[in-house]
Amino acid sequence: MIPTEPIGSIPRPPELVAAIRGGAGPAELAPLLEQAVRATVAAFEATGAPVISDGEQAKLENFWSYPVHGAPNTAPDGFRIPLLDSEGGARHRMPRLTHGPFRYGCYADQYLRAARRHATQPVKQAIISPSALSLLYPPDGLPDYPREQFLEDLVREHETEIRRCLEAGAHKVQVDFAEGPLAMRLDPSGALLASFVHLNNMALSRFSDAERSLIGLHVSAAGISAPGGSVDYAELLPALFEIRAGSFYIALAGQPEPERVLRIARDYARPYQRVFVGVTDPANPAVESAQQVRDRVLLAASYLGPQRLGTTDDAGFAPFFDDAGVGRATAFAKVRARVEGTRLAAVLLEGAA
Repeated sequence: MIPTEPIGSIPRPPELVAAIRGGAGPAELAPLLEQAVRATVAAFEATGAPVISDGEQAKLENFWSYPVHGAPNTAPDGFRIPLLDSEGGARHRMPRLTHGPFRYGCYADQYLRAARRHATQPVKQAIISPSALSLLYPPDGLPDYPREQFLEDLVREHETEIRRCLEAGAHKVQVDFAEGPLAMRLDPSGALLASFVHLNNMALSRFSDAERSLIGLHVSAAGISAPGGSVDYAELLPALFEIRAGSFYIALAGQPEPERVLRIARDYARPYQRVFVGVTDPANPAVESAQQVRDRVLLAASYLGPQRLGTTDDAGFAPFFDDAGVGRATAFAKVRARVEGTRLAAVLLEGAA
């Protein structure tokens, strides 16, 4: 009655983290990556989750820039990503494009195919948005490669990645829109955010209604910080729902005013858009009880109705993969609480119908 899905990332096993930090080569990493994917799929399925992910175990670069990891036409001194982690603050950088043409070095269907070899449940695949990757292009431009051509190439590559994931059997393709809150901090006028929304809609316009029903959009309230203070997450949502995706994954469990978030989601979500609300908070190491999750689902249903509702986690558990703020066992305990709490709420809602 109420679908439930993960956002994506799960902390990686310590031995894999140690190998990556130690500079292990591809031959040494391959069996560790395979083992991590297999173990993550098994642990996900052991929670009873009806939809799982690979936990982003095999993305050797962070989720912002994995498609161009190691690309020969990039430099390491690109856009600074302000990020808060469990240690109180770390800065990550995107690569900078040095010349055209822009091409993906890998597509996420390779991660999906690897996970599906071990899975018995449907697998969703998280990918990065074209608006996030647009930050690769240097502000001063590039000789012989205008921004307009870059954006055309970027949208085409993004479309290709989604189609490859759908062809590989993805239950859902989730586009991570982490740059949404950042856009509001960098440009309070909203112009930058509007340009990001437009770019994502340019890509989604290439898909049919049926295909867009299999494409979701996630935006987290956690992790991103910038000079000038925080941004009201709820104020982001009206612009978010202008993006023509079929599903939306929004943070709720960690929000100080969850009912305000729900009111805005109710008022701005399109009739064809299903809203997956966060019922566990990855930023909080305390594991929610199934009863807490149940009550959050019932609250959300009172605003959105069960027919438009889904449940998820507020964010991934390790978006920059090796942050140890929440351990692997804790992440799966929270997933189990999400699954069981959603089931409890669904039983009550079905009985009341």
